[in-house]
Amino acid sequence: MTKIKSIRTRVWNWTGPTVPPQGNFCTNASDALWDKGDAMASFRFHQWLTCEVEAEDGTIGIGNAALAPTVVKKAIDDWYAPLVIGEDPFDYAYIWEKMYRRTHAWGRKGIGMTAISAIDIAIWDLMGKLVNKPVFKLLGGRTKEKIPVYYSKLYADSIPAMQKEAELAQKHGYQAYKSRFGYGPKDGMSGMRENLKRVEALREVLGYDVDLMLECYMGWNVDYTKRMLPKLEKFEPRWLEEPVIAEDVNGYAELNAMGIVPISGGEHEFGLIGCTDLLRKGAVSVLQYDTNRVGGITAAQKINAVAEAFQVPVIPHAGQMHNYHLTMANANCPISEYFPVFDVEVGNELFYYIFKGDAEAVDGYLQLDDDTPGLGIEITEEHIANFEVIE
Repeated sequence: MTKIKSIRTRVWNWTGPTVPPQGNFCTNASDALWDKGDAMASFRFHQWLTCEVEAEDGTIGIGNAALAPTVVKKAIDDWYAPLVIGEDPFDYAYIWEKMYRRTHAWGRKGIGMTAISAIDIAIWDLMGKLVNKPVFKLLGGRTKEKIPVYYSKLYADSIPAMQKEAELAQKHGYQAYKSRFGYGPKDGMSGMRENLKRVEALREVLGYDVDLMLECYMGWNVDYTKRMLPKLEKFEPRWLEEPVIAEDVNGYAELNAMGIVPISGGEHEFGLIGCTDLLRKGAVSVLQYDTNRVGGITAAQKINAVAEAFQVPVIPHAGQMHNYHLTMANANCPISEYFPVFDVEVGNELFYYIFKGDAEAVDGYLQLDDDTPGLGIEITEEHIANFEVIE
């Protein structure tokens, strides 16, 4: 069997036009600080990393990461690539453990695990291409005819703007939508009222026969959330996402135990053990790991099995093809997040400008091809003029 010959990393720095986000477009963890400048700056990402793992026969698997790409690139180039080159890609479990254990003192969370994730995703893409099978077929095969997706945008804006966006999204047949809160503890009771007005306005447009998810992006705290949950209950949200910072597992568990609105999270957790801790403590009713942070597809499959044992559904954070393949292959992954193609704003949109082949939602569903090998994406240079690419 062919061995891994090389690993190439590139950082794609977007230099093209961007859409300035509205003020109070999404709460975040920095809201707790004295406001100096753009509180959302560190959570807005206009860079992306691609990781290409090449086999001796010239076949290339593609992985990616959006978290601190310049630092992740350095970690891969200096530390992880030497551990992987020369290995058989089908020994993916051994390769994963080698990367994890040889860098355990500093790499088990954050940058290190993100680097492992990028390489692991690329190895799965490579394996699929080598055997001419889509990744979901390697993971167990099709568990769904097609994947239902939820429209994930609706950043906090004026009420007319949010209602207009919801009306336009409805035309595409989605049965679920996610919105972001723009106000948190620092905004007091008036901010609470502004949050509630927007949820009510969205329900006026969407009705109650579709799911509505609500996201805080770590911008609230336990006290504020406990005050908000009873006020939100009448709007029947499917879940409240990341109300508190990621480390506050006990806070998640306390809020989830209230049983008013299901609590979701896990986007900022790392690895099998971290996600298992969330499940063991009853911290989330929906687990939302990020595949290109949690340890890649190899770790994600282990987490999926543990979550199924706890009877907690898994809905990976973000769209992107690696998440769609995991969702297709797991009965415990009922739906996928879907970011519509849009001008570059927060950064999720960059995936469409760097890669081609991403699945497109039609009437609220997307489909994966049984005959397209690997993840089904390629790096495109169609928009290269709008990037500074760092080798």
